[in-house]
Amino acid sequence: MLILAGLGNPGPRYAGNRHNVGSMAVDQIARRWSFGPERSRFQSLVREGTIEAPSGPVRAMTLKPQTYYNDSGNAVGEALKFYKLTPADLVVFHDEIDLAPGRFRMKAGGGAAGNNGIRSITGQIGPDFRRARLGVGHPGHKELVQGHVLSDFHKVEHPWLNDLLHACADAAALLAAGEDEKYQAEVMRLAPADKADTRQQRQGRPDL
Repeated sequence: MLILAGLGNPGPRYAGNRHNVGSMAVDQIARRWSFGPERSRFQSLVREGTIEAPSGPVRAMTLKPQTYYNDSGNAVGEALKFYKLTPADLVVFHDEIDLAPGRFRMKAGGGAAGNNGIRSITGQIGPDFRRARLGVGHPGHKELVQGHVLSDFHKVEHPWLNDLLHACADAAALLAAGEDEKYQAEVMRLAPADKADTRQQRQGRPDL
């Protein structure tokens, strides 16, 4: 079993926030691979299905904690314990302010870098899980970060955002196979970050 956890805050109030881009990504994966219906388990909303990896089908679950972002570890830890899984069986999709909008990077292990959701998960299962980091940009000043991640994506950002979410889903066979570096490369091939930069310049949008 591969668990794909998408971080975010529950409810329609937060659905379009930058902080919820991880939740958006796993929703798109579940749609792309025709996962089963959403249900409540592990203090989360989950969907189960199969991803056809190059080496064969991989059973997978998307998991969206409903505990609020900063307590995501409670839900993730409960799911891993139930299935007797290791941190290597977990991929956490989350927003990353240290990456420019539209950038994407995979990482295994390491610190939380100020992300309270990642810190919460580390506190429950340790740091050695896989992270899918979706760039949302930095507002420029530390005191503006909370307002930035808790605000919705601007309408002009939707084209590159949709490209990135679809790329994460379309390339998921590589993720299911454990080929994280190849997955990262394929996501960026399908949704190159320069598209976001070009659109930003074309629209005259200020840096986020």
